[in-house]
Amino acid sequence: MKRPILNDLYTEKGARVSNTPHSVYPRPQMIRDSYFSLNGEWDFYEKAGASKETIKVPFPPESLLSGINRRLGKDPSPIYEKRFSLPSDFKKDRVLLHFGAVDQIARVFLNGTELGTHTGGYDAFFFDVTNILSEDNLLRVEVRDELSSKALPYGKQCEKRGGMWYTPVTGIWQTVWLESVPTNYVTSLKIVTDKNKAIIYANGVDTGDVCVFTPSGDVTARLENGCASFDIEEPRYWSPEDPYLYYFTLTSGEDEVQSYFALRTLEIKEIDGVSRLCLNGKPYFFHGVLDQGYFSDGIFTPAEEVCFEDDVLAMKRLGFNMLRKHIKIEPELFYYYCDKHGMVVFQDMVNNGSYSFIKDTALPTVGFKKRNDKRLHKNKHSREMFNMSMKKTVSQLYNHPCVCYYTIFNEGWGQFCGDEAYALLKELDCTRFIDTASGWFSGVNSDVVSEHVYFKPVKLEKADKPTVLSEFGGYSYKIDEHSFNLKNTYGYKKFSDRESFTKALEALYVNEVAPFIKDGLCAAVYTQLSDVEDETNGLITYDRKVLKVDPEMMLRIASMLKI
Repeated sequence: MKRPILNDLYTEKGARVSNTPHSVYPRPQMIRDSYFSLNGEWDFYEKAGASKETIKVPFPPESLLSGINRRLGKDPSPIYEKRFSLPSDFKKDRVLLHFGAVDQIARVFLNGTELGTHTGGYDAFFFDVTNILSEDNLLRVEVRDELSSKALPYGKQCEKRGGMWYTPVTGIWQTVWLESVPTNYVTSLKIVTDKNKAIIYANGVDTGDVCVFTPSGDVTARLENGCASFDIEEPRYWSPEDPYLYYFTLTSGEDEVQSYFALRTLEIKEIDGVSRLCLNGKPYFFHGVLDQGYFSDGIFTPAEEVCFEDDVLAMKRLGFNMLRKHIKIEPELFYYYCDKHGMVVFQDMVNNGSYSFIKDTALPTVGFKKRNDKRLHKNKHSREMFNMSMKKTVSQLYNHPCVCYYTIFNEGWGQFCGDEAYALLKELDCTRFIDTASGWFSGVNSDVVSEHVYFKPVKLEKADKPTVLSEFGGYSYKIDEHSFNLKNTYGYKKFSDRESFTKALEALYVNEVAPFIKDGLCAAVYTQLSDVEDETNGLITYDRKVLKVDPEMMLRIASMLKI
């Protein structure tokens, strides 16, 4: 078998990436005036005893932008080192070292002292390094990537990439940064909202003042026992059509943070005999596209943070109001851009566990979709790791109004005990819609009926729950000079030119999606936003340089997808 011809594809921003990449303040929901980025060039050792190389953080070593640009072998264990000095006026009372995400297990040392170990490749973590800092510092991160065990969430990463499985990433893939805080400081915020009320919980402090900026003037409240409550007069509700955000400042002693919230409600109502997903009390059609968050030059990590915003705005210009963030947890800035621009996010949990093409894809595709999931993926450790990851995901994303819907399991990948998973997620967050089993293995508690349709015409049966077409389409139109794999092509229906592709896409929506709205279809997710590696079924090429569809046609489609 000949090795496929793989193309080095740079995005426009990747071709001119700076020496200090990803320097935008990374935590938009808790902003302080203290920030020191450690991104840029680090020393890199593929394993203990290996020769020193230079890597550009936060790009994973498998990516073009990292400067390493190669696979590291099975279950790699690279080592990162960074020397740094802080400005003389940086330190207040405490200094915190933050990591956006490291895949999968990170053991962190500063000046020879072990700070601790973090497990999980998709969530943020930090250490208090105040008592270990010196004038000149050496930060060391020892990584273990145990992808082969399938115990930790890994998403679409695969040791043998190809088709719908992609190049794995290793190590640091999000921002590394420092901040300085007073002795008593806000460690985190939790914001609970309703139609005209917001409750702000500040962990780490008991008292303070909160000032919310509203269209009718500033509103202040006293923080008592770590909690402040606001009644909002003449509330302005967040939606894709009007993504209004209420910004506020919280001051407690010497600490001050800036943040925001939005007012919006999510409900399931029966309207004219049909069960509907409702936004702000009214039935709403969520017109979406699958967004996997892969980039041709940075894989998990785009050249610049604004690349996330570019994707959001590109889909808004095509009339979409929702992205299904598929089996990946993004940096917080992605969700901020969705909050800011009014893009609903249907957020997937990241799967772990084994995968079988026959059991998990082939048989369900031809109709064998019923299985007892209590007997699936019975490894106790793997189940614990999935639940731990789900808890971290909810905690990290809870305050973002754009997140309106969670998917627990996709197409049975890693699925186990769906009823228990649904109950756990409802306990963690009862304010969002929950899709327990997207695609199949659906005999479990769920807020919706969730279907995937690729190889046959869309035909949906009327149900007593809201129906979501959570994946469909996947039409492939390959543009060779903007494609990653010049030999292999993956898609569900192939077209050789733009005209036939766009005509088929329009017919798909007109003939097979729109007619089912009257019977209870509440959301539809087209596959997908961009090409990804072998997959050439994106609306945009993998390098983000070519839009394959006509915006006017897409806006016509969006205009007819209404309830």
